[in-house]
Amino acid sequence: MGIRAYRPYTPSTRQKSVSDFAEITTDSPEKSLTGSKHRKKGRNNRGVITSRRRGGGHKRRYRDVDFRRNKVDVPGKVATVEYDPNRNARIALINYEDGEKRYILHPRNLTPGTKIIASAEAPIEIGNAMPLGKIPLGTSVHNVEITPGRGAQMVRAAGAMAQVVAKEGDMVTLKLPSGEVRLFRKECFATIGQVGNVDHSNLSMGKAGRNRWKGRRPKVRGSVMNPVDHPHGGGEGRAPIGRSGPVTPWGKPTLGYKTRKKKKLSNALIVRRRRKSSKRGRGGRQS
Repeated sequence: MGIRAYRPYTPSTRQKSVSDFAEITTDSPEKSLTGSKHRKKGRNNRGVITSRRRGGGHKRRYRDVDFRRNKVDVPGKVATVEYDPNRNARIALINYEDGEKRYILHPRNLTPGTKIIASAEAPIEIGNAMPLGKIPLGTSVHNVEITPGRGAQMVRAAGAMAQVVAKEGDMVTLKLPSGEVRLFRKECFATIGQVGNVDHSNLSMGKAGRNRWKGRRPKVRGSVMNPVDHPHGGGEGRAPIGRSGPVTPWGKPTLGYKTRKKKKLSNALIVRRRRKSSKRGRGGRQS
């Protein structure tokens, strides 16, 4: 994929950049694999806002993507590469030899007409899915299962890939995009290659309206709110937050405060923690 930049005809196009969509081959999805998508707008089942700054945005149709890759030993051919409004990666329509059609995440450099297969004996080629125990060391993979048969839950974002670094007994060690090194069961399926649309992280929105189209509402710093709305709020002029460290609207520490449970069962599977993110100082922007 490439990036298309704009000349500064207007203030919004000065910084705006979009994908060139060069890999997209059709603009109409497979109707049998689409369905309605309810926009939750950040509400839970009681109608209470549990995720702030969500709402509005363009209407979407959901694409039923096959994360399980359980169509084992049935070859398929890539028919189209399509845009999916529900994720930052592209999706590929696969026509299987038995007549069934399915969407998968589009791996980088997978072109229409290419044959793929999900099998324990599949060749090590882009787009093929197989158990981690059968994948050679050093291979880049994505769409990785955590529990065998449940479907992929990790390494699904645009440009993401993990690397097989070791095998021992029933476990396979992967280095994840975050830098974390983690153990997986050798029966867990993964797809060979890197997720496509690798330049997605380099795009610039250009204007607030593009985020509104995506259903993202404005974000306001806590320090400019009133005391009734945020612990950082209040004061005369540009007042400090008045606490030893930044907190959430509900008084919990934030910006670097770890919230992972110390007795989480999956801690036993983590060989090395992910890279630490840089903590913002007290003078930085607080939420």
